[in-house]
Amino acid sequence: MLGGRILILVLGIFALALGGWAAEHYVRETGRADPSECVIDEVAGQFVACAFAPRALLGFTLAFLLFRMFDIFKPWPIGLAERLHGGLGIMADDIVAGVAAGALIVILVQLQIIPP
Repeated sequence: MLGGRILILVLGIFALALGGWAAEHYVRETGRADPSECVIDEVAGQFVACAFAPRALLGFTLAFLLFRMFDIFKPWPIGLAERLHGGLGIMADDIVAGVAAGALIVILVQLQIIPP
C-alpha cells in the first residue's frame, strides 16, 4: 500500500487542520455549537484510528467499529474533549476517539488477539 500508516496518519492530520478551521468558521456563521452536518470530524477521527490498524479488512473494520463505539458512548477522556468550544471542540472528541480506538487495536495486536 502506497504510503501505508504514515500516509493515513498524515491524511488524518490534514483533515484535522482543515476541518478545525472550517468548523470554526461554520460555528461562527451559524451560531450552532456542534452542527450535525459537519462530518469532517468523523473523517479525521476515522483516519487516525485506521493509521494504527493492521492493513487488512479485519483491521480496518475493527478500527471503524471501535471508533464508532468510542464516538457514540464517549467514555473519559473523549467526553471531556467534547466540552471544548468552536472548531477545536467539534474536532477534539473524534480525534481522541480515533486515538483510543488505535491504542486498543495496538494492544490487541500485541496480545496476539488479532493478527498484525
